Amino acid sequence: MSTGALTVDLPADLGESVQTTPEKARQQVRLMAALKMFELGKLSSRKAAELAGLSRVDFFEAAARYKVSAFNYSRDELEAEIRQDLDTARGLAGQ
Repeated sequence: MSTGALTVDLPADLGESVQTTPEKARQQVRLMAALKMFELGKLSSRKAAELAGLSRVDFFEAAARYKVSAFNYSRDELEAEIRQDLDTARGLAGQ
């Protein structure tokens, strides 16, 4: 399995189009890709942060800035977790 870098060709004037330097435009594209793949459940927060070139804390701060939820649970997963929490709470209350 290859572990080489992924190369994405960006328009030469992308930095100018978004009013930033080419390097900052590349960083922004990496961040947006990481946020979207995390939002879709394709990447863990650890891997998404790695893709974005950020620490996990910085990645979660960026997610908050762009209104990407840090909690990527399906409805079924969320309901199961809430049921488990309620069962645990009931068990603790009965002690």
